[in-house]
Amino acid sequence: MAVSSNSPLLHYLGLISVIISIFYTSSNAAEPYLSLDYYSSSCPSVLETIRSEMECAVYSNPRDAASILRLHFHDCFVQGCDGSILLDDTITLQGEKEASPNVNSLRSFELVDRIKNKLESECPGIVSCADLLTIAARDAVLLVGGPYWDVPLGRKDSKSAGFALANTNLPTPEESLVNLISKFLYQGLSVTDMVALVGAHTVGLARCVNFRERIYGDFLATAEKDPITETDLNNLKSVCPVTGEDDNTYPMDYFTPNLFDNSFYHQLLRGEGLLNSDQEMYSSMLGFETKDLVRKYAEDSIAFFQQFSDSMVKMGNITNPESLTDGEVRKNCRFVNT
Repeated sequence: MAVSSNSPLLHYLGLISVIISIFYTSSNAAEPYLSLDYYSSSCPSVLETIRSEMECAVYSNPRDAASILRLHFHDCFVQGCDGSILLDDTITLQGEKEASPNVNSLRSFELVDRIKNKLESECPGIVSCADLLTIAARDAVLLVGGPYWDVPLGRKDSKSAGFALANTNLPTPEESLVNLISKFLYQGLSVTDMVALVGAHTVGLARCVNFRERIYGDFLATAEKDPITETDLNNLKSVCPVTGEDDNTYPMDYFTPNLFDNSFYHQLLRGEGLLNSDQEMYSSMLGFETKDLVRKYAEDSIAFFQQFSDSMVKMGNITNPESLTDGEVRKNCRFVNT
């Protein structure tokens, strides 16, 4: 069957081919300076110290697991994994915390501060904030039932932040599938990486302002028609009215909100993804590859865990070339060293 030159499919494939060419010429590939034993001599207690602090935090408040994981994602998608997300605004530096995708949605900075203070007392000036956050994200996943993976280490902290990049690089809750794929490919992450990494939404909460359009829009068009769906939707609307209460929250996986598992993908199969960008991976007409991957991870939790682990390492290797040559180990994760 002939395909019209105005076909959305051809436009989609054309866009993806351009983005893939950008990906292959990108400098975001894993760098050889990262190694598993980077701190073996200089700070041998680093992994144990971070794990201990994360255990205390997550057992006290499971939401901290999702928050630390989110910080790591938002760090790596802007300038690479360089700790820039942790920088506060100063007279001479505009941080990323007030960028549109981050403001009112990031938390657990105090937990990072506590871990950093502990590390500085044990190994002063040795462990970068970027490495701290990468290790903590792995431990966060493990502590709520997710997989373990070895974390390559040796990142440096940037002396700059990317406010403008945060507004353009980070995926948004209302993102179309084409835009979502393009943002991941730009970071050197494949469609398979994307579907696996978005599975992190199996833990954590979303703000009303980020899912209001979805629940008062096409939620019923994608969801199965049964009493369970109606109950779920009524619960969502009670938390998130048509106007106001923007900061009210609801679990993105409302079956097992504090457990890292594959139930998030079952929710997408039912058409009940809370965020439009999540549901697009299964319901979009252009989701040829993503739909199969959603089904695969819903059916096989081991496959999901393995791919998530591999993709987290790949994302954690996204580098900031500037920090490689001019980076530092911050004494305080909120400020550049003086």
